[in-house]
Amino acid sequence: MPGKHQHFQEPEVGCCGKYFLFGFNIVFWGVLSNISALTDLGGLDPVWLFVVVGGVMSVLGFAGCIGALRENTFLLKFFSVFLGLIFFLELATGILAFVFKDWIRDQLNFFINNNVKAYRDDIDLQNLIDFAQEYWSCCGARGPNDWNLNIYFNCTDLNPSRERCGVPFSCCVRDPAEDVLNTQCGYDVRLKLELEQQGSIHTKGCVGQFEKWLQDNLIVVAGVFVGIALLQIFGICLAQNLVSDIKAVKANWIKHDDGYKLLK
Repeated sequence: MPGKHQHFQEPEVGCCGKYFLFGFNIVFWGVLSNISALTDLGGLDPVWLFVVVGGVMSVLGFAGCIGALRENTFLLKFFSVFLGLIFFLELATGILAFVFKDWIRDQLNFFINNNVKAYRDDIDLQNLIDFAQEYWSCCGARGPNDWNLNIYFNCTDLNPSRERCGVPFSCCVRDPAEDVLNTQCGYDVRLKLELEQQGSIHTKGCVGQFEKWLQDNLIVVAGVFVGIALLQIFGICLAQNLVSDIKAVKANWIKHDDGYKLLK
């Protein structure tokens, strides 16, 4: 027969899980909020996309943080369901991108050419294009002649620009011994024959070079996406485990409190 003063261990909400979920949200909230630092990308104006994504992630992070700290099951369920929905959307996007890769290639080509047109309109856009062309050793979407789409670089007789029939300096093949960047290296380069161009500028398009980079770094890229997916699943499991703990504590209150019940 149990002793008179014997105590039974009551279920309780684990502090480790609660604060770990809070920290998980803070990290993801901060990382994803930095995406909104990107600005206009030439005509398509994806800043609105980043604003929407940033807003969604802010709401999601808020729900996860407050739900964990206040032990609010509604916010925790909202967080886990919404995170699960994002996970399945990412999975569906990856499958569709693989199935419709030709369409994706055409859209990427269209996107880059739109930004080529607006190259001089925004300094952030200009720096982004220069970075991409230098990093992937490419020029234009499919080749240097795509720069004909820009009013400063096109080869029409009515173009008074000194950059006429040229390309940006980021298309140039850099000389390792060159200490000072020559920003005029692309002037008049498209007036030369294609074989002559190969010695001074990159003649491959950025779409093809980007595809080649993906193939060469397939394991790394896949690993990053798998890592993000596992973190999302981990966050969902944390939230669901915390919900279960909270429900167990509330059930214990209802079972043992004869004077009142918390039915929220």
